[in-house]
Amino acid sequence: MPTGVAIREVRRQLFDAAERVLRDGGPSALTSRAVTAEAGCAKGVLHRHFTDFDDFLARLVEDRAAGVEARAAELRGAAGTGTVTGNLTAALAELFGTVALAVVGLVAARDELRARLRRRWPTGVPLLAEATASLAAYLTAERDLGRLAAEADVESLAPALIGGGHLLYADRTGPPPTAETVERMVAALVGPALRTPRG
Repeated sequence: MPTGVAIREVRRQLFDAAERVLRDGGPSALTSRAVTAEAGCAKGVLHRHFTDFDDFLARLVEDRAAGVEARAAELRGAAGTGTVTGNLTAALAELFGTVALAVVGLVAARDELRARLRRRWPTGVPLLAEATASLAAYLTAERDLGRLAAEADVESLAPALIGGGHLLYADRTGPPPTAETVERMVAALVGPALRTPRG
């Protein structure tokens, strides 16, 4: 196996392990020892591939942000199909049903990580910034197709949807909101801009 492939595989294994630790235990549970134990490898493996633990965490955040950006194309491709409300509800469930909330907490909790990430994200919150851009692009596509009113303010609707979704999913220890709850929030925000009665 070429070296580049092996390095990518090790990084993927460590990132996936870190996501599981974050999802199960939150930011306070995320240590280099917890990550390598979850990944089933020696602690030194992490330090062979990253300069320090904050470098690892910064790369983890960047990797997960790239995943959000990749899914943005899928969401844009859904424009004109299904319902606007249904597509947005599914997108929010996918975003907040993953590690996004834990990453936001992680960034808030670690000063050094936040400082490193400011090089790429001088403003905004990693993952949520990409998700907001994704929703704005989708809403713009729906507006161009005539399913949203021409005057719909997608630049305001997108962050409002992210903020509403974040609040609904914020309690990591309790059960997630139902699809109906999320859809009701989405409909309340987007409904006035819909050109079709069932949106």
